[in-house]
Amino acid sequence: MSDLKIAVVGGGGVGKSALTVQFVHSKFLADYEPTIEDSFRRQVKIDEKVWMLHILDTAGQEEFSIVNDTHLRKGDGFLLIYSIIDFASFSEIPKIRSKILMIKEETSNVPIVIVGNKSDLEKQRKVHLSEAQDLAKSFQTPFFETSAKTRYNVDEIFFSIARMIRNQKFPEFSDSKNIKKKKKKRCLIL
Repeated sequence: MSDLKIAVVGGGGVGKSALTVQFVHSKFLADYEPTIEDSFRRQVKIDEKVWMLHILDTAGQEEFSIVNDTHLRKGDGFLLIYSIIDFASFSEIPKIRSKILMIKEETSNVPIVIVGNKSDLEKQRKVHLSEAQDLAKSFQTPFFETSAKTRYNVDEIFFSIARMIRNQKFPEFSDSKNIKKKKKKRCLIL
């Protein structure tokens, strides 16, 4: 079993901990308590192979940015979380992405998924879906809207980033390799 390290990053109060706890423990954290850092582990099966996900729930507060830098170096992939009801948290996403690329000393080849959380609060929406889709497209990055409260797309974001990391870190298990292997095994009877 191989390890995949995922860092959950974003501003304070966007639901990083709620998404992580919902994924790992299948429960919703209704009360907000600022996180300094938490780490979680969950074993998952992705495309017939078992992986251990190490998930780091990072602090959203600026005073803990030194802690974040250390963990950003160790992360294999990143979930960049903003709240759809907080435009300022969305505005931070390009800055966070730039910081990750600088710390990882990469120009673009870092597994990243952009996530708009709190989709259950549609009536309070401040970030239009098209704005987020355009940003993700400009970064050539997958995008999801989620709700930690209703569990909407929670598994999908973690599995999406895990597949991206796996494909980069373990290319022998990538989706394209599996497709090629499956094609080779086909039999045609005439």
